[in-house]
Amino acid sequence: MVKIIISGYGRMGRMVEGVIQRRGLELACATEDVCSVDPELARECVCIDFTTPEAFRANYKWLAEHFKAVVVGTTGWGDILDDVVAAFNAAGTPMIYSANYSIGVNAVYAALEKICDVLGGYGYTPHIEETHHIHKLDAPSGTAKSMAEIVGAHLGETPEITSIREGEVPGTHVVEFKSGVDLIKISHEAFSRQGFAEGAVVAACMTEGLKGVHTFKELIIK
Repeated sequence: MVKIIISGYGRMGRMVEGVIQRRGLELACATEDVCSVDPELARECVCIDFTTPEAFRANYKWLAEHFKAVVVGTTGWGDILDDVVAAFNAAGTPMIYSANYSIGVNAVYAALEKICDVLGGYGYTPHIEETHHIHKLDAPSGTAKSMAEIVGAHLGETPEITSIREGEVPGTHVVEFKSGVDLIKISHEAFSRQGFAEGAVVAACMTEGLKGVHTFKELIIK
C-alpha cells in the first residue's frame, strides 16, 4: 500500500487528505515543513507537494534526496525545471509533476493535440483565456501555459493568454481557434478543487515501480 506524506496543509492539502482517507490509503503525516520529516520515514513515503513556488524552490533538493517518490502539484517554478529534473534523476527518485491533475483537463490536453493537428495550415488563430480565484499566486496559470505549449507544438502558432482573477473561481480555461469563417472553442470548468486532489492521489499510486521524471499527462494519455 502506498504511504503518503502531504507537504503543504492548506486547502489543497486538506482535500488530498480527504481523498487518501476515502481510498483507504495510509497518510503518514501532513506538514508545512517537509524538511523536518524524519528521513527514515520519508524514504518509505510518496510526498504530494502542494505548497508555494518559493517553498518548492527551497525544498526540491531535499525532496529528491529523501523521499521514495514525489508528486508535485505546485506551479510557478518552470524556470528551474531543468535543475529540478537533474536533481531527481541524480537521486534516482521518481517524480510526477503537473500544472493540473484533473483527469478532465488532461482529456482536454489530448483533444487539443488532435484539433491542432487537423487545423494546422488552415489559418486559425488561437487564444486562451483562464479565470481563477483572487488568491492564485501565478498568472498565467500553469494549466494555461501547458495548453499554450500544446497548441504551439501542434499548430505552429503560440496563443496569447488572457488571465482573469476574480472571486473564488476554482479554474476555468477556454481555448479558442478563430478563422475568417468560424470559431472553435474548447473549455474546461472546474466546479471545485476536488478533481485536482483526486488526480494527485492517482499520480501517487502511479509512482510504484516508476523510474525517472514524468508529467501526469504523459502517464495517462496513451
